[in-house]
Amino acid sequence: MTRNQDLPVAVLGAGPVGLAAAAHLVARRIPVRLYEAGDSVASHVRDWGHVRLFSPWRYNMDEMARSILFDHGWREPPADVLPTGHELYDAYLKPLAETPEIATITQTGARVESISRLGIDKVVSRDRAKHPFTLSVATAGGPRIDLARAVIDASGTWRNPSPLGASGLRVPGETELDGEIRYGVPDVLRGNRAEYAGRRILVIGGGHSAANVVLDLAQLAAQDAATRTIWAVRSQSLARIFGGGDADQLPARGKLGSDLKRLVEVGGLSIVTGFSAERIERTAEGIVVTGRTQAGLRPLHAVDRVIVSTGQRPDLDMTRELRLDLDPWLESPRLLAPMIDPNVHSCGTVPPHGYRELSHAEPDFFTVGIKSYGRAPTFLMATGYEQARSVAAYLAGDQAAADDVRLVLPETGVCSANLLPEEIDAGCCGGPAPETADACCVTDARMKAEGKAGCGSGAKPAPAVAKASTCCG
Repeated sequence: MTRNQDLPVAVLGAGPVGLAAAAHLVARRIPVRLYEAGDSVASHVRDWGHVRLFSPWRYNMDEMARSILFDHGWREPPADVLPTGHELYDAYLKPLAETPEIATITQTGARVESISRLGIDKVVSRDRAKHPFTLSVATAGGPRIDLARAVIDASGTWRNPSPLGASGLRVPGETELDGEIRYGVPDVLRGNRAEYAGRRILVIGGGHSAANVVLDLAQLAAQDAATRTIWAVRSQSLARIFGGGDADQLPARGKLGSDLKRLVEVGGLSIVTGFSAERIERTAEGIVVTGRTQAGLRPLHAVDRVIVSTGQRPDLDMTRELRLDLDPWLESPRLLAPMIDPNVHSCGTVPPHGYRELSHAEPDFFTVGIKSYGRAPTFLMATGYEQARSVAAYLAGDQAAADDVRLVLPETGVCSANLLPEEIDAGCCGGPAPETADACCVTDARMKAEGKAGCGSGAKPAPAVAKASTCCG
């Protein structure tokens, strides 16, 4: 079978990184089709629209996307303002999707349910690259099969949250009580206020997502004194989530940690550390979560609602018939895994990477965006834009541009602190801060590249870079 080079490149997911990938492909005059399962582009961003990003506008927009927008008279938002997810959508993503270049290639309400090769399954090796990709697409008008010359999977992880159980599995009772458990970062101050005001709430999770929820609940408690919050975290210490404070190059992220520390110090909530959830059940007093602690199994006080902010994970079902080369524990592309493994990187350092690290054993299939990081909590929106640029350049045959990948991360005070190993197990953030995210460090990357121990390990850090070229988004 002769492969049809006139077939489009399929981009899955019209979020920030998927839209950026489409913009770069369009600019290079490569036929592309952009699929979005939601009823509008950036449906995941709209889900967490109430969350304010840590970084200002100038770090949250792709350069090629900006170029297309400027061609249509777009007015750029103020560079130093921190947008919410809703503002990111209204002022950038929606206008981009409405440009003729992007609107004509986008289909919303189109969920790609599975991907394979035309006429063969994953077992067949002979002439595999000559067979176009075949996509099974579910739409309101019924299912259909589309063909593509290449696939860029930017479908994200937002709709696939990690469960309550510390083991990574759903705990007994979780499925039965699903209607009373919320995952991620619910809008407790506005959209979901009636569900939480005046109630007893348990928040599970030890990262910035959980911290955002806890701080919002503190505001709700100030307005409604009957609101009570319990915060349960797996770590024995909160030092990591408190972060670098004023030393953080992203002031909003530093302020989050500082505000949280102040709330804890004044006794504004009940905190349980070293807690690993193992069971949830309804009792006469309310919902009770039981978990393992150093002292053994312990039931927490009964609550009315549970919020699980333990991150997300990639949904791999639709790629079952493809030859993916995944890291066995992060579920990221194998070549990328050593660069982002939170078990190794004390400060969340992410070296430059592009199409090579994002590729698989399946020719011309690439995973980009937060899904490319699998279960690692170190994703950056700006990193995703660079991924998209590199992959588009490769598909266009521009090898030099594809290989010219660059990434510098901002520094935070966490990098110069001598934290316990259990406190330095994670990285940076993009969009609503991923679970267990804490710090990015230029110094750490430079020291490791020079064969030194790196910051956060007790070594004296090298002088800080004056200004990072990219930032957490």
